[in-house]
Amino acid sequence: MKKITVIGLGAGDLNQLPFGVYKVLTEGNNIFLRTKEHPIVAELEEVGHSFTSFDSVYEKNSEFSAVYEEISEILLEKAEEAAVVYAVPGHPLVAEQTVQLLLEKGKARGIDIEIGGGQSFLDAIFQALKIDPIDGFQLVDGTSLSRDMIRLNTHTIIGQVYDQFVASEVKLSLMEKLPDEYEVAIVTAAGSKDEKITWVPLYELDRETEVHNLTSVYVPPVKDEQVLYREFSTFRQIIADLRGPNGCPWDKKQTHESLKKYLIEEAYELIEAINNEDIDHMVEELGDVLLQVMLHAQIGEDDGYFTIEDVVEGISEKMVRRHPHVFGNVEAETEEEVLSNWQEIKQQEKGITHKSLLDGVGNGLPNLLKAKELQKKAAKVGFDWPDITPVLEKVKEELLELQDAKQQGNQQEIELEYGDLLFALVNVARHYNIDPEEALFKTNQKFSRRFSYIEEKVAASGRSFNDYTLEELDAFWVEAKTNEKGK
Repeated sequence: MKKITVIGLGAGDLNQLPFGVYKVLTEGNNIFLRTKEHPIVAELEEVGHSFTSFDSVYEKNSEFSAVYEEISEILLEKAEEAAVVYAVPGHPLVAEQTVQLLLEKGKARGIDIEIGGGQSFLDAIFQALKIDPIDGFQLVDGTSLSRDMIRLNTHTIIGQVYDQFVASEVKLSLMEKLPDEYEVAIVTAAGSKDEKITWVPLYELDRETEVHNLTSVYVPPVKDEQVLYREFSTFRQIIADLRGPNGCPWDKKQTHESLKKYLIEEAYELIEAINNEDIDHMVEELGDVLLQVMLHAQIGEDDGYFTIEDVVEGISEKMVRRHPHVFGNVEAETEEEVLSNWQEIKQQEKGITHKSLLDGVGNGLPNLLKAKELQKKAAKVGFDWPDITPVLEKVKEELLELQDAKQQGNQQEIELEYGDLLFALVNVARHYNIDPEEALFKTNQKFSRRFSYIEEKVAASGRSFNDYTLEELDAFWVEAKTNEKGK
């Protein structure tokens, strides 16, 4: 029978090795080691036992994935000829990618993969550090560690920290979430007579010279609230507490409807920060926008309709679906091709069969922006002036019609004509490639600044607004305008 028996060398010395594993190592044939860099191997070799190791495979490959692939292929080929014993550090099913590859490939090739047991290095690390895993822990691979894998509120053990390069990569990933001075432990040869625990500040992690095959890094749970504030899970719990039984009376009474105005306000405050190129203000306002999203999500969860996970899942799926040129095999080299694909996919998703080309355009947008979107949609099928001249003439025409309506004294007609004038002005903005909402926003800011200047001048004079004529106030306005241009 074609067979590979996988045994674990454990984390320590011969005294901790199960008797059955010891018998296989000392009495078996055709024994291969992932690496000889283990205290048990040295002890057995001293009394005359010899083994074949794959250390040379590590030396000739630059990527761990290539190492594991080659080792698994060699073992499977050997097993075609005779039964094979494969010995790995620790337990075969804990942090052993080669064993996973054997289990995956062996079945397809008719080779039985038997797990022969062994002691996990985790037991030795828990004992060395005197921690109880019931408090929660995670085990991650140092060779593929990323920031998003790290949970700060649990014991974290990072294995496979083979050398200083891996240690450096681990350090950089951890420093994205933890302070540079955060204390971590370098655990070497846990459970053996050579066991060593070295506590170092995070920034010194890759300066430790004893990083090798039997090294793991331990990151204690974070207790500092300021650090935990960077975690999304912490923010989510804060929002849940605000709406919980002992939470804030204001937050608990909010509804989707009552929060609408705040979302609009926060979005415009973010736009102001972007316009001012104020990065600190942007961070603050993005937080305020996120707060609105989280409040809506928490209300949805409280009511039993949806959670923030549903929101994230929905937008993640949408982004992947609508970017087949990134996540699929569709080609889109230009922005125009991307937008065209986006609209086509969007219509397919919604099963849209429009009665009108304008159905659904700009729903939910402020009306200035909706006017622009309606005009853009109509322009795509040729309903548009080719240049700005007739557009400006249309503005003049609408202004005259507004004046006529005013003379007739019909308030309803005045409102309609005023709307026509605004629509025409939006068309001017579109032809000049201007966002009308943004332009009006900037004008509002400008008006506020200049009027504040007038208020300052009036206050400094010790008089009231009523003491000034319009001409005098306008003179202050001109001063403010001149000062701005001077700056």
